[in-house]
Amino acid sequence: MREMTYYIALTLDGFIAGPDDEVDFYPVSDDHVEHMFARFPEVLPTHIREAVGAGDAPNRAFDTVVMGRRTYDPALEAGITDPYAHLRTVVFSRTLGASPDPKVEVTAADPVARVRELKAEDSPYGIYLAGGGGLAGALLGEIDRMVVKKYPVVAGAGIPAFRTSFQPTQLALEEVSTFDNGCAVLTYARL
Repeated sequence: MREMTYYIALTLDGFIAGPDDEVDFYPVSDDHVEHMFARFPEVLPTHIREAVGAGDAPNRAFDTVVMGRRTYDPALEAGITDPYAHLRTVVFSRTLGASPDPKVEVTAADPVARVRELKAEDSPYGIYLAGGGGLAGALLGEIDRMVVKKYPVVAGAGIPAFRTSFQPTQLALEEVSTFDNGCAVLTYARL
């Protein structure tokens, strides 16, 4: 059974983005970028991988990315129909309709059922849950691992990491790494 990992940036007050999907307020440092690229090169969108000269970097952890419509929209607005061309991309949307790219699966299917199908596939790689909070809330019971990049920023408002009903879900801390930008990367596994 494949694992699904929710890999997210998070403010101190629990937001993954600002109220209008802003993410440009997260501080970046070279040591943090180098560490994350060494561990998870596939989480960088294809056009960024190519811009930094790593377009052909092998995938280490994931071969599939799942995301909600709001996570997919910024790429579409920039004219990029497959932001993760190096991964199989599944976008959950009840409003998008037909996929703008033949390699991107857009589905209005039940996210839990579709993710269970993906997890049952035979692959040495896992599934990367890119966001957003609504999809993560719907998939909380299917998340096997979380990699939380906790930044020293208070947003005050925005999109929470999970939009769901009250569901206390305990995870086990596996690893902590800290960086010059004040970010702590926390890796958790489902108990």
